Amino acid sequence: MKSEMDECPFCEHSTFLLENDLAFARLDKYPVSEGHLLVCPRRHFADFFDASKAERNAIFSLIDEAKELTDKTLDPQGYNIGINCGEAAGQTVMHLHVHLIPRYHGDMPDPRGGVRGVIPEKQKY
Repeated sequence: MKSEMDECPFCEHSTFLLENDLAFARLDKYPVSEGHLLVCPRRHFADFFDASKAERNAIFSLIDEAKELTDKTLDPQGYNIGINCGEAAGQTVMHLHVHLIPRYHGDMPDPRGGVRGVIPEKQKY
């Protein structure tokens, strides 16, 4: 019988763009924009609120490194950073992952409201 970890796409260790002792960053297989990265802990667990302080620090350290790399290579004009916690919030892979999504002028007609767009009728205020 396969375990949840056996079927987790983030536990399938592949080549990472960036990594440290507790976390890694890889390109998203289904990017929202060019340069969309996922930053994940090495330990398999689903919820951000279950991360240790050390894991959170490792994740945020890689987010900083990923932003620097993306700034140099793609020169985006902004970023969205997002974490889905639980199915009700849209989480489909039950291994904590943080989306670092580069944003570019003109990538959508009116980006006002940013992450509020998870509920489209609440995005504009």
